Amino acid sequence: MTYDLHGRTQRLELADQNLRDFEAVVLDATPEGIVLSRSAFYPGGGGQPADHGVLVWQGVETRIVGVRKGDDLQLIPAEGDPIPPAGTVVEAAVADERRSALMRTHSGLHVLCGVVFRDYGCLVTGGNMDQLSARMDFNLPEVPAGFKEAVEDACNAEIVADRRIDVRVLPREKAFGIPDIIRTATNLVPETVQDVRIVDIVGLDTQADGGTHVASTKQIGHIKVAKIESKGRGFRRLRIQISA
Repeated sequence: MTYDLHGRTQRLELADQNLRDFEAVVLDATPEGIVLSRSAFYPGGGGQPADHGVLVWQGVETRIVGVRKGDDLQLIPAEGDPIPPAGTVVEAAVADERRSALMRTHSGLHVLCGVVFRDYGCLVTGGNMDQLSARMDFNLPEVPAGFKEAVEDACNAEIVADRRIDVRVLPREKAFGIPDIIRTATNLVPETVQDVRIVDIVGLDTQADGGTHVASTKQIGHIKVAKIESKGRGFRRLRIQISA
């Protein structure tokens, strides 16, 4: 299995994160899931939710409300929507507003992670995101005076710097030769993964990551550190919001 293939489906979004419209052939279809020959729907993972969108075929529209990862990548149709038969050619569209918001949010979390690691040496212990809001947990024993304001200011300085965000795939051995490539307290990349996707905010943060991202930090917008919570001894949760 290569990095851009999941079961029988070629994953287009890994090579082109801005792709929203594509054509594909239905390989299998039931009310529980539709398998396409190729797909730009991000299936979810690493805290980033799956994409939504539509399939259009023979004048009919099927809404996609999620993606299921199994032996094949299955697009989940809305309950009661028509199901295209196997062999049908469909025009597919990923919901742009949702995907774009999630890309900005995911890249914003990488900026947050980079700043907290650089300035305070803290690793990530958990995280999750929605559209333009997210949380990230760190192994931070004590909260220094002025921490919230300092982190917010540093994140927005990195955004204003308009740092390029590059994506590449490296063999596992070469990827893990990059210093601090894993920014989580636990290595979440399975040993079976031999091609590791790297997201690099040039000059700030380089991580193994499978999600979708904007092309530069300036496209994120503005980060607000809305709240800091204690999650047990030595752990802190930072909640952020993204705005234009």
